[in-house]
Amino acid sequence: MTVTRPTPARQRPGRPLDPLLERDGSGRFLPWMIALMVYLAAIALAGMVALHGAVSRWDSALVGTLTVQLPTESAGALEKVLIQLRATPGVRSATPLDDAANAALLKPWLGDAVAVDELALPRLVDVRVDPAIPVDRGALEERLKSVAPGARVEDNRRWLDRVFDTVLAVEIVAGAIVALIAIATIISIVFATRTGLAIHHGTVEVLHLIGAHDGYIADQFQWQALRLGLRGGVIGLVPAVLTLLALGAIAGPASFGAGVDALPRFALGPFGWLLLLLLPPAAGLTALATARITVLRGLARMP
Repeated sequence: MTVTRPTPARQRPGRPLDPLLERDGSGRFLPWMIALMVYLAAIALAGMVALHGAVSRWDSALVGTLTVQLPTESAGALEKVLIQLRATPGVRSATPLDDAANAALLKPWLGDAVAVDELALPRLVDVRVDPAIPVDRGALEERLKSVAPGARVEDNRRWLDRVFDTVLAVEIVAGAIVALIAIATIISIVFATRTGLAIHHGTVEVLHLIGAHDGYIADQFQWQALRLGLRGGVIGLVPAVLTLLALGAIAGPASFGAGVDALPRFALGPFGWLLLLLLPPAAGLTALATARITVLRGLARMP
């Protein structure tokens, strides 16, 4: 007598095969763990985007600019310096900064209570150059020193290049933090899925005996993981957005003047906010894929 194994009825993917799968405690804390990971990832990504945006604004504001510094004792030679600058090929304009402009430059650091006329500040000249025509900074500085001893020509690109190097290092560290957060999230999902698989070990064995395929069983776990991942992603994203909005409101912009920010602002822009909105779907899809792979590997080891 031949005993045939009954074929289970076809069910729509994602339909729970056992009410216990919805009620067991294996995934009780998974949404909160994912929420914490999404919150940390959102803050790290927002910091990267805000810092990159600030440096990009600095770059666009300072491209094609030089700053000439005249010591206090050489301030009387300002007109001669302006003549030399305006006669230099590649120089579009040379504008001396008055006391009000100097006070605006110092305001982010020293506040409003500083009397600029009481400080021995150098006289500054804002020089705009044509990026297509290179200006020999060393030769220009020597010509200016001949009419104004102690004059200095500062190329704003020099310190901005150092800022770029620092920002790149910070972005690499932030990217590594996000990667570690993703790894920790995957490990948490693997642990929760294995726990759920162990809890329902008997049920899974019965399903195997009646002919259920591994993919069918994995479907039940992966769709539950997707729901938990999406739930945790939304729970973590909401406080992250509120935190970023609060930081943007508290940390008002401090400016060097001429549109150059002294400190980076939390100005994410459309791309930054879109990146944050993609975190919950990314968390859900990561949970789905991780749960499916974990269940299939677990079922493959079962007799």
